[in-house]
Amino acid sequence: MKKKLIAVMLSAVLALGMGACGGGGSDAASNTPSGGGETKAPAASSTSSGDSDLRLVNGKIEVDAALKAAAAAYEAETGVKVAIESMGGGVNIQDTLKGYYQGDNMPDLFVCGSDADFANWPGLLADLSGEAWVADTDASYVDADGKVIGFPYTTEAIGLAYNAAVLEKAGIDPASITGPESMKAAFETLDAKKDELGLTAVIGWCCEAKDLYWSTGNHSFGVYLDSGLDRSDTTYIDMMNDGGKIDADRFLHYAEMIALFNQYADPALLTSGTYDQQILGFASGKYAFVTQGSWIGATITSDDKEQYEAAGSFEIGMIPYAFEDGMDTILTNSPSWWAVYQNDNTDKAKEFLNWLAGDKGQKYLVEEAGFISPFKSCTHVANDPFAKTISDYTAAGKTSAWHWLMMKDAIAQNITGQLYLDYALGNIKDAETFTQIVSQQVEQYYAQ
Repeated sequence: MKKKLIAVMLSAVLALGMGACGGGGSDAASNTPSGGGETKAPAASSTSSGDSDLRLVNGKIEVDAALKAAAAAYEAETGVKVAIESMGGGVNIQDTLKGYYQGDNMPDLFVCGSDADFANWPGLLADLSGEAWVADTDASYVDADGKVIGFPYTTEAIGLAYNAAVLEKAGIDPASITGPESMKAAFETLDAKKDELGLTAVIGWCCEAKDLYWSTGNHSFGVYLDSGLDRSDTTYIDMMNDGGKIDADRFLHYAEMIALFNQYADPALLTSGTYDQQILGFASGKYAFVTQGSWIGATITSDDKEQYEAAGSFEIGMIPYAFEDGMDTILTNSPSWWAVYQNDNTDKAKEFLNWLAGDKGQKYLVEEAGFISPFKSCTHVANDPFAKTISDYTAAGKTSAWHWLMMKDAIAQNITGQLYLDYALGNIKDAETFTQIVSQQVEQYYAQ
């Protein structure tokens, strides 16, 4: 009877369709990077778990080999065999897991990438609050009751990424960009020196709304919600979820920064470009800045490796979106988490997670899988162009949270993504009008 009841509850909850950054779904479910660009990975890589002690369903198939290497090391040390089952290539992991549940075939650990994913498993996930690693990270998934139910295995960041070599050549110290006036001055200097710097445009900023609404309507909008705030500060998302209210003064300052981006973006990219074009342009040295998060590091060093090397394999940094003076944080979060299914193996699964959070496990997750560690005590550094800057901000306590994850479902796809495009096209004339229209339409959307 209990299983039948849970099954009804599971079928009533719709898993979201996009990746963590795509506006409300598991990026595991679609096997897209958090930025929403498509991977080129094969569909799946399964390991038989018939003779295993534990089984983990992983949503990032590109790290399948690294996770299996970690599992092998764990088995050699403890005698506990962990089967890694990796899914991707369009596999809807949450739907697959629901099928596993119906077939009495649930894994001991599995990936969840959003509130909706976790909501699929009411009362079925282990409470991890008492585990040692919880105090070592700010990136755990905490449910509405304050219980930790998600293990963070990597960190991603949202900030204004920059080409350090270009800024140095232009005589701009990125640390000097601390507010709207210094940001505007830097953009003006770079624009005046475009030819000698080999730039196509100052910034790679794209507002195409059909495929990139998640980038503007979630990530960029999230900058308004969280930039400069403590991780626990929910002031602006609370306003938004209280009937769709927007702080007009704060949003106006934010809108003025977006106007700056529209002015100095590549016209060929601004309203009709693609994610791949945006990242390739930055990797090729054509843009001094780019408005994508740290997930692009993997693309820059793989798919765009040839162009990146031709551009000098320049150092990449990240600065805060300081649309008000003194904003000094980047936005960081785990894009997805591993949950523990409550069964006879729960304690054994917790022990495995504790090992992964420790030095030996972190060595595999960071150095082999290329993850940027969410754990403060980790001394390993990923071979990723964003790893150092994220680690530096994290160690300094200069990070804000991703509260855009708490926005009303599909608002980026249905409302805000299109408004950014209208602003870029000039259909919305200025920052004041953009602020007014966003305020009106968000409020209307929340009233539905």
